[in-house]
Amino acid sequence: MSENLRKVVIDDVEVAVNPAYTIMQACEEINKEIPRFCYHERLSIAGNCRMCLVEVVGGPPKPTASCAIQIKDLRPGPNGELPIIKTNSPMVKKAREGVMEFLLINHPLDCPICDQGGECDLQDQALSYGVDFSRYREPKRAALDVDLGPLVETNMTRCISCTRCVRFMTEVGGVPEMGQVGRGEASEITSYLGQTLTSELQGNIIDLCPVGALTSKPYAFSARPWELTKTNTIDVMDALGSNIRVDSKGKRIMRIIPRNHDGINEEWLSDKARFMWDGLSRQRLDKPYVRNDSGHLEATTWELALRAISNKVVSDTKFLAISGDLVNLETLYAAKKLMSSLNGRTECRIGESYLPPGDRAAYVGTASIEDIDSAEKIFLIGTNPRVEAPVLNARIRRSWLRGAEIQLVGEPVDLTYEYNHLGPKLKDLGQLSDRFMKTSQSMKTLIILGQGALLGKDGYDIMEAVKDFKEKTNSELLTLHVAASRVGAMDLNFVSDSGYDTSIKWSDVVFNLGVDDCDIPTGPFVVYQGSHGDRGAERADIVLPGCAFTEEPGTFINTEGRSQMAFKACESVGMARENWAILRALSDILGVPLAFNSLDELRRQLFNDNPDAAAINEIPRNSWNPAKKFSKKCLDNKLRTVFKDHYLTNSITRSSVVMAQLSKNNRVINPRKEIEVS
Repeated sequence: MSENLRKVVIDDVEVAVNPAYTIMQACEEINKEIPRFCYHERLSIAGNCRMCLVEVVGGPPKPTASCAIQIKDLRPGPNGELPIIKTNSPMVKKAREGVMEFLLINHPLDCPICDQGGECDLQDQALSYGVDFSRYREPKRAALDVDLGPLVETNMTRCISCTRCVRFMTEVGGVPEMGQVGRGEASEITSYLGQTLTSELQGNIIDLCPVGALTSKPYAFSARPWELTKTNTIDVMDALGSNIRVDSKGKRIMRIIPRNHDGINEEWLSDKARFMWDGLSRQRLDKPYVRNDSGHLEATTWELALRAISNKVVSDTKFLAISGDLVNLETLYAAKKLMSSLNGRTECRIGESYLPPGDRAAYVGTASIEDIDSAEKIFLIGTNPRVEAPVLNARIRRSWLRGAEIQLVGEPVDLTYEYNHLGPKLKDLGQLSDRFMKTSQSMKTLIILGQGALLGKDGYDIMEAVKDFKEKTNSELLTLHVAASRVGAMDLNFVSDSGYDTSIKWSDVVFNLGVDDCDIPTGPFVVYQGSHGDRGAERADIVLPGCAFTEEPGTFINTEGRSQMAFKACESVGMARENWAILRALSDILGVPLAFNSLDELRRQLFNDNPDAAAINEIPRNSWNPAKKFSKKCLDNKLRTVFKDHYLTNSITRSSVVMAQLSKNNRVINPRKEIEVS
């Protein structure tokens, strides 16, 4: 590898770097700071801010944009001397001061009221590279603000035309809704035809904006950055497990922003995960409730609520625990142990989605999220990644831009890239010739299997048919889940042999752990444990208030089988308690005390019983089980996606005013598109 490197001299330091590196990247190898506004390592190079100017000795007689010149393009000296780059010469200093002066000519002096204050690249670089005076005496240029929708606030007078937002929406988001129009002083960044943005990733342009031109509309004027308590944790709005930072002030969540994790979300975040935080404080369950003789829920104490549960228990009571989408692994483990003590059942496969217990290579897969980057052919089966996992969809789009072929089996959907729609049924894979099968074996092929393909009584056969196709094409498999807790629940074997429908009819008492997306039939006595007053709480006979995911520590396993820790960001509301602790207290009341008294004790038992959960931030390799025989009838089933409304998928998002507005806008923009709430 070293023979492919090229040597250069940067500020009297000799360094060997990849010749494909830009001068800026080479400088960063030796920790030389190069200021920039337009450059971003995940976007195409624009080279229009000129803040990254450096001096190349023997090169052009003027400063050079370090973001746009590669090391391989530098010429050696007349006697073969190494190329010399200077980042702090008098020429460079004067050039950067000149660029900064031009940028500040029309920039308004409103830093005290700007939401970007304290986090502004322009502020920081003006301090380091600017001057303390201005020679400009003419009136400043002003620009009209643009209505981009309910998420992004615009102050276009602050814009420096770095075009980061334009490039992101076009290249990563895949929805080219923004651009630069006009020339010279009249140029401006705007949305095409004055329309609002529709991308599920539009909130990322707030982070990308180096000035205060684009800010968060829901967060506007709520707090200053230095007032916030910052907690690194995990998102649970989908099964991707995106790394996030939750900023809180007291008991209130003020905003959520992404953290970098190259293996999962890189540095992007879906709008649902970024802006649903107002739903964390609305429609909260803050005290226990018991349904009285008149059929109404009335507030009570914890002791009376737990006693009311024990009063329903007799020697032959049949117990069932069902798990929702947002439950952490610790709570599931406690519920599993409690049900085992009561000879009860457990079930996490709500909604008739078939997932094979014990076959981790099937319900998780054999591929990682990063394998999308190197895939040459990608099969999407029964999934719409744009609404099920927008950040994952952006990674698929990037693979498509690099030349990967995308094949879709299922209902046609609006993705952000071109694909070949094979048909709505699994049998449409059969139109691929034997020649294709043989060719695929020599290519990197990836199958992404959605939960929509596994719905219904034929889910078992469809899973085996997909496994058979994987073996014939020598592909890797990634099962795309839509619930953050599903893989962890399957790892704990939180399932029953009879399935959900049979178990719910069999049960006398149902412990509902945050299930709000299905109707529990009349008959069983229902105990609901969750954070929000949604459909599950309305059906319940007893309601136990639990913490939201930002109010308690917990472990989640994402769709690729990677275990990650979520951390407590703020205190819970009212009388709400950590969910595992509620089950521990209930076990005492029921006379079957669980064998742990603290979270640390619980985790020691959990990690001892489930080594995959203990391997934090690692992806265990799953052993493959060959495909079994399956009924050919399943090949005629029309595959569909799990849900179409990206914004209203769980109790938190349904409590959010911002998500409700986005859902309404989606209906207006797509009037013919059927919107279903999962």
